[in-house]
Amino acid sequence: MKMIFPIFFAFSLLVSHSCANILFDYCVGDLSLPSGPAGYSCKDPTTVTVNDFVSSNLRVPGNTANIFKFGATTALVNQFPGINGMGISMLRSDMDVGGVVPIHTHRVSELIIVVEGTILAGFIDTNNTAFYKTLNKGDVMILPPILLHFQVNVGSTPSVVYATFPSENPGVQVLSAALFQSSLPSEIVEKITLLDHAQVKKLKKVFGGIN
Repeated sequence: MKMIFPIFFAFSLLVSHSCANILFDYCVGDLSLPSGPAGYSCKDPTTVTVNDFVSSNLRVPGNTANIFKFGATTALVNQFPGINGMGISMLRSDMDVGGVVPIHTHRVSELIIVVEGTILAGFIDTNNTAFYKTLNKGDVMILPPILLHFQVNVGSTPSVVYATFPSENPGVQVLSAALFQSSLPSEIVEKITLLDHAQVKKLKKVFGGIN
């Protein structure tokens, strides 16, 4: 009995602390103002409507007319103000046959579910171990935060994948774009990638980089 009271007391403090942090029902983002580390400022509650809590973005297929045969549509906070402060967002990924989601990283973890088609998805950890598997319709995979990850359509039909993130704005950095679409001088890219000058210049031209 002596042990139960301290445990109950600690649990009560935890619950009361969690409840004390919920000061508002919601904080719909005011997209007319700049965002900061804490997200957007709250919209005037008297102007909030149900439409702030609804997004139809993911109905629209991503544009796959590009070098990767891949396109994405997103429901992030800057398009979906109702998720401001909620710590969640979603994305739709479309790939044509042979298409790829190029290797990239986010600030947070990612949970994907295959809605149509067959893909190969995976990530590489900090020990340079690759974890990858062929996924079919209905399969779910978790991709840890920060780590480089990718998807490839290995099926005979276009694929559709939905992803969810524990953040309203998970951020994304595509490795190839970071190297070849940026203003980083070609000489530096050559040194840090071991690619030759001609290859770097070719890729800079493809991705629209300078220097």
